[in-house]
Amino acid sequence: MQLEDGFYKALLDNLYDGVYFVDADRCITYWNRGAERLTGYSSEEVFGRHCRENILEHVDERGNRLCETSLCPAAKTLADGIAREEEAYLHHREGHRLPVAIRVAPIKDPGGNVIGAVEVFSDNTPRVLSKQTIEELQRIALLDPLTEVGNRRFAEMNLKFRLAEQERYGWSFGVLFIDIDRFKEVNDKYGHQTGDEVLRMTARSLSHSLRSFDVVSRWGGEEFLAVIVNVDRGKLMGVGDKLCAMVEHSSLDLNGERVSVTVSIGGTVAVPGDDPSSLVRRADELMYESKRAGRNRVTVG
Repeated sequence: MQLEDGFYKALLDNLYDGVYFVDADRCITYWNRGAERLTGYSSEEVFGRHCRENILEHVDERGNRLCETSLCPAAKTLADGIAREEEAYLHHREGHRLPVAIRVAPIKDPGGNVIGAVEVFSDNTPRVLSKQTIEELQRIALLDPLTEVGNRRFAEMNLKFRLAEQERYGWSFGVLFIDIDRFKEVNDKYGHQTGDEVLRMTARSLSHSLRSFDVVSRWGGEEFLAVIVNVDRGKLMGVGDKLCAMVEHSSLDLNGERVSVTVSIGGTVAVPGDDPSSLVRRADELMYESKRAGRNRVTVG
């Protein structure tokens, strides 16, 4: 039996996906290496803790917390014994939000009683830059070295390409100008090293929340620009709301203190006659409307 236990543990530990078990009280009894790799949390950090303690702080795309409510997939499976699949965003140990596809199945005793659940989750990021792609972008100086998203030059090239594409084929696109709220206060209070970590966290949450054909770049300082294809004003607003929610629910653990930020966003859809400067200028002005309206919101015009 011990040999079999060791065999199955080795098998689970070598899975690419994250796997963990919870008992009937939602106490974590197993955490594989895939879970460690995807979340940044070691088995020692989570073993014996309850998932309702919000270790991973699952939220949906609107930022609604799942683990503390009846929306928790594991809690629902423990209650009704039904396997289910859902999508959510977990909180990585480094602070950013990571989209995951979740599959939960009940664990039953010989009498058919639910005594626990197994959750399998996989990286649901629509676009992940490969190491080769990152190295190529670095070689041609299109990557921001701090955040590992495209730099301003890359953003400007992408805007020119999308505008030419729109003129030729009529394909719509929009831009979102994104500014971290009160970023100077973060630097003043915690120092520039923590400020850099906040920039990296924000960039990852933004890039992980976009579709494979959408692109976010660092425009400069604490500003980012996202180019969103095939959208009208309503859809662009929806994307902006999602980005706001994902950043708001990202956080760093700084010696027990939670460091988080919000973003203000201005969005606009490209129209005939636009050039990169007019498009960004319009989105930038709308971003400041979001600032004046209270921050942590989207204004689309």
